[in-house]
Order: sequence, then C-alpha cells, then structure tokens
Amino acid sequence: MSSQTTSITPEPLLLSARDGAIATLTLNRPERFNPLSSAMIAALQASLDSIAQDPSVRAVVLGGLGRGFCAGHDLKEMRAHANDKVWQRRLFDDCSRVMMTLTRLPQPVIARVHGIATAAGCQLVSMCDLAVAADIATFATPGVNIGVFCSTPAVGVARNVGRKRAMEMLLTGELIDARTALAWGLVNRVVAPGELDATLKEFTDIILARSRAVIRLGKETFYQQLDPNLQPAYDLASETMACNMLLEDAAEGIDAFLAKRSADWRDR
Repeated sequence: MSSQTTSITPEPLLLSARDGAIATLTLNRPERFNPLSSAMIAALQASLDSIAQDPSVRAVVLGGLGRGFCAGHDLKEMRAHANDKVWQRRLFDDCSRVMMTLTRLPQPVIARVHGIATAAGCQLVSMCDLAVAADIATFATPGVNIGVFCSTPAVGVARNVGRKRAMEMLLTGELIDARTALAWGLVNRVVAPGELDATLKEFTDIILARSRAVIRLGKETFYQQLDPNLQPAYDLASETMACNMLLEDAAEGIDAFLAKRSADWRDR
C-alpha cells in the first residue's frame, strides 16, 4: 500500500487583484496585523516594480486583511537577527526602497486604511500619494516604547504632519485616532468602514478620467521639487535604525513586548 502526502500551499504574503485599470495590493498576514517582514517587503517591491512597467494600470490601492492595516516590522524576525548589523541595515534599506518606489511609481497610490497602522505601517500610509481611513483606524509610531526609535517611519510621517506633531508621535508612541490623523494631514478622508471602497472609487474614477501622461509627469515632478533630500534622509535613518537594533535596550524592549511584560531599561 502506498502512502500519499498532501502538500499545503501557503497563502501568498501579498494578494494582487485587478479591476480594469485599478490594481489592488493587499497585505495578507491578518493573524499578525500584516507585519513588514523581509519577505513581505520583497513581495511588495516585486509587485510595485511590475506595476511600474504596466501602462494598463492607472492607479494602485494598497490595503491589508484582518483587523489591522499594518503593524510595522516583524519584531520576531528582527530579534532573531539582533546582533547582525548587516542584516538589519539590509532590512531597513529594502524597506526604504519600497517607500521610495511608492513616490517614484508612475501611477498614484492610495492607502486603504481600515484598522491600526503603526511604526512602518504608519510610514507606509505616509508614503502613499493619498490615504482613505476608516473612522475606527488608529495610527502611531510607538518604537520608543520598545527601545527602537521609529527613525525610518519618521522620514515619511514628518513630511506629512509637520515637525512638532511628528515629534509628539515619536516621543510618546501614543495612538492618534483617524480624525486627528485627518486634521494633521496624514490621511485625506475619514469615513465609516462601510464607505471605504466607495470613497476610494471616487478618487480612482477621477484619476481614470484624467490624462495618464499628465499624471505621470506631474507626480514625478511633484516629488522631485518637494523634497530632493528624501533618499538621503532614508539612508541616514536606515543606518540609525540598524545601529539602534544593536543596543541592549532594543533587545530588552522587544523581548519585553513579545513576552507581554514591562521593560527593564538599562539606560533609563
């Protein structure tokens, strides 16, 4: 008698769908609030690179499954490489490349934020061209709470909300609600959860009614004139975060968070 084994194909990290000229990318690790692991970052980069070369795509919607949009980097993965600065720097460089790609993509990118967006997840929202949030969504850059200052998220967030508000988020690590995010400039619209897709369609319908060539040229010029120092800022922040991950307090903070206990800071 022969025995047979059934292989189970794992769910893809990133779901990709098309609705006419609209491409939708959906982070697909709902049980963990869609962390930006190295594999998720690679999947995002590959999809964005493909979309950039596809003129039939006129706009991109970026969302997530489950209760949250994106909770930031995968802390378990980062902790497993805690003393490897080369690995840490590569992770932050790869993530920063995705963030830069969002601004360099010929097509407008709209974040669909249905739930919590923290740390690099908040950064992801900040680097999209537009963002629509459910009124139950919350936002934070809480790295300071676990010994890892949100230096790379700060690059995008500070360019959305301004210096004082960005530092409030970075120094306190506290959540802000969707209405505050709207008032501060992190998102464009706040609507009831059931109205998210209709509001997104309002934006995409307008984009589809405009000239593809004009939007491509206008978006490219907008980011070039707005902040020519964006790439150097990400280079500096990536190096800073890689160094931060080597600190003893970073190890303690992440371990405490994963163990759901209070951190015992060495350098209080």
